[in-house]
Amino acid sequence: MNSQLKTLINGYEERIFGQSTNLRLLLSAILSGGHVLIEGVPGTGKTQMVRTLSNLIGGKFSRIQFTPDLLPSDITGSTIFNMKENTFQTVKGPIFANIILADEINRTPAKTQAALLEAMEERQVTIQGETYPLPEVFFVVATQNPIEFEGTYPLPEAQQDRFLFKLTIDFPELEEETNVLKQVLDRRYTDESIDAILDIPSFQEIQKEMESVTISDDILNYIMQMVRRTRETESIRFGASTRAAISIAKAAKAWAYLSARDYVTPDDIKIVAKPALRHRIQISPQMELEGVSLDQIIEELVGAIPVPR
Repeated sequence: MNSQLKTLINGYEERIFGQSTNLRLLLSAILSGGHVLIEGVPGTGKTQMVRTLSNLIGGKFSRIQFTPDLLPSDITGSTIFNMKENTFQTVKGPIFANIILADEINRTPAKTQAALLEAMEERQVTIQGETYPLPEVFFVVATQNPIEFEGTYPLPEAQQDRFLFKLTIDFPELEEETNVLKQVLDRRYTDESIDAILDIPSFQEIQKEMESVTISDDILNYIMQMVRRTRETESIRFGASTRAAISIAKAAKAWAYLSARDYVTPDDIKIVAKPALRHRIQISPQMELEGVSLDQIIEELVGAIPVPR
């Protein structure tokens, strides 16, 4: 693993307590060129987690608060008439940044959600017929509040499939939560105090290094068995797409790289499978009635597939 990346991980874990696995999954996603959907109750540090990552890699950060009256042009930008110069000028929206926090994405209507998701997929934005490319390092983290559904517009399953991972953020353990409290009261770390470990060109070099991580045919077959099993299991109503298999493979390469290896192991696949599948499959109504969770079904499904030697 790149020494700067190791320093970055250590600095990240010093500032964000109790989320070690999720922090590494976030890093795996941005290294893979994917995007992340985070679900968690308010006040669990989702915004801080994303903002800190942006500061550490030296990227431009942009936070968009999604509301019912937000328009697509509020995200992408618009053209205005400059009366002083008697010309039209393009004003780029907050989407033109390296790391975007799309806060409470389920609070805005489908048209505005689609504008963000299209930009994620195409890596470009069209403003008044003119196309503008987005930054090469472009990472969207969208959040959802799982406990409040009044006045929300849930993301359709087909739209959720565009995210590499769905992470769930829970409350930290007692000791970790106490450390968070001390850190805030001592003002030990503020956004201004976070020095960049990398810059964007250095981060792109790391992404190129990660491409050298190898993934064997046996591991690829293991991934395909996993994905195809989601379509054949009675407890699952709708199985995962081919995009799910691609996401697992890319994320596993990134996780292996973060683990200082140049090859992917079955354990890497097991770690990234749950966050890569939980938003891409639907459990059957019978399983829902029995109170079986989606994560339980994924764990059983993965555990039932023979591990390649």
